[in-house]
Amino acid sequence: MSVLLFFFISYLLTCFTLQKLFEKAGVDSKKAWIPGTNFVEWCKIVGRKPSHAWWMLFPIVNFFIWAGLCVDMVRSFGKHDLGSAALAVIFAPLAFWKIGNDKNSKYVGPVLDMEKQYFADIQTAIESKDQYKLKKLRAKNPYKKSAGREWIEAVVFAVFAAAFIRMFLIEAYVIPTPSMEGSLLVGDFMFVSKAHYGIRTPMTVAMVPLLHNTIPYLNSESYLKTPSLGYHRLPAISSIKNNDPIVFNYPEGDSVYVTPGRIWSVQDIKRRPQLKQYVAGKKLRVRPIDKRDHYIKRCIGTPGDKMEIKNRQVYINDKPLAESSTIQFRYKITNIDNINFKKLDEIGVASREANKYATFIDIENVDQSRKSSMMHLNAAQKEQIQKWYPEAKFEVYESLPNPQSKGSGLFPHDPINFPDWTVDNFGPIVIPKAGETVPLKKETIALYRRIIKIYENNTLVEKGGKFILNGKEATEYTFQQDYYWGMGDNRHASEDCRYFGFIPEDHIVGKPLFIWFSTKDGNFRNGINWGRILSGAYKM
Repeated sequence: MSVLLFFFISYLLTCFTLQKLFEKAGVDSKKAWIPGTNFVEWCKIVGRKPSHAWWMLFPIVNFFIWAGLCVDMVRSFGKHDLGSAALAVIFAPLAFWKIGNDKNSKYVGPVLDMEKQYFADIQTAIESKDQYKLKKLRAKNPYKKSAGREWIEAVVFAVFAAAFIRMFLIEAYVIPTPSMEGSLLVGDFMFVSKAHYGIRTPMTVAMVPLLHNTIPYLNSESYLKTPSLGYHRLPAISSIKNNDPIVFNYPEGDSVYVTPGRIWSVQDIKRRPQLKQYVAGKKLRVRPIDKRDHYIKRCIGTPGDKMEIKNRQVYINDKPLAESSTIQFRYKITNIDNINFKKLDEIGVASREANKYATFIDIENVDQSRKSSMMHLNAAQKEQIQKWYPEAKFEVYESLPNPQSKGSGLFPHDPINFPDWTVDNFGPIVIPKAGETVPLKKETIALYRRIIKIYENNTLVEKGGKFILNGKEATEYTFQQDYYWGMGDNRHASEDCRYFGFIPEDHIVGKPLFIWFSTKDGNFRNGINWGRILSGAYKM
């Protein structure tokens, strides 16, 4: 069921149940079916100005306006209890139907006007020092709420508002790995806008508020797979451009094993059987799109771009991409003696020797006797170390997912047709664009197989060199949605599109805004990165 169909049915049920309430309130029941007019009359019934109905046209805000009108409607019929208010918010048609079919339920009057008048009378009695009238008014207070109810309503509203904002507008994230160093560091807490690239309407609707996909301590999923809604996205504030940071749901996160250290996808296990030992006894979890783990990378390629990496330089449409100064690579450094780890830590090169609490380190395999080490460095850090150690020699150390076989650990995981691709020499590859058509060939099918079968929900059978698409032989395929290509700034320590392939448009979550808090190396014991608080979420 699509989200539009869900709202349409809910609207029809609301109009149907409003008829009786309009009739009891002395309003022509036919007006309950006239779009716009029904909300204007509704506002009048509860004591709102007719112009208040215009708020129903504003996305996101209209949910709160709707909830308020529903509660005020049942209160205008004398239903002031918590249960009636809760039912009106959860499923208004049922609350309205109960009142409409209850012969004892009568329209009391516009509750907001009556409530306003009641408190005005209270104030008048206080000012005139009429204790008798004041006592009488307070004794018959129809709007009085117990302290317990006040707390319940306050907590529910706070959770509802926070969950709503998190779902549609802004969500807080923390950077757990060094894949985006040095623009984003481990321990950075940032806000992500879900509106910039277009608000993605919820697909999973039954969930524990404020939790993404796992309930802490219980280690169980925090949502139900059904009911679910289809993918829809509201108009974007800005489009995704090359070098923009993007937050997205992990494309291969549909089927995963959750371990204490990290998640492993089914694809990880298929490509690297040695990982089976880490997931032995773990239950396979199948997750919907919006409940897959969040990744953050820099968008390198947009739909329709030709992307290629040559000796670490990214080319888009055969032109060098202007890259961030924060890009890091792994270097094997030799002839480096008496390494001063504290000095390196000062320029952002983390080491275990300088910080015993460090979780992620930039310095590996230190061998003081042989004067060698491995370091993850950006251009400025490399230049500074060269000044400190003029005799040091730097050699880029290109890591491979499987050193024994180039291409097998990298997308598209086809070493026969793509044998020489590495993390530093990759492609060329054209990023799929909605509406574009590609030929289906055995030499290139590895690029598109997951798109066709998983991301765009088709059946694909490959038999005798032929392709059977949705039961019919096909020689070409037309993409149904846009795709993107993302890579981490820490190029030799980032699991990104070079490993798992394209990012579908329906997986895009939002755009990082700014860092609101930051701990050193993700550990409070190390202190706070005061200089990073309220700074931009990425650098160029």
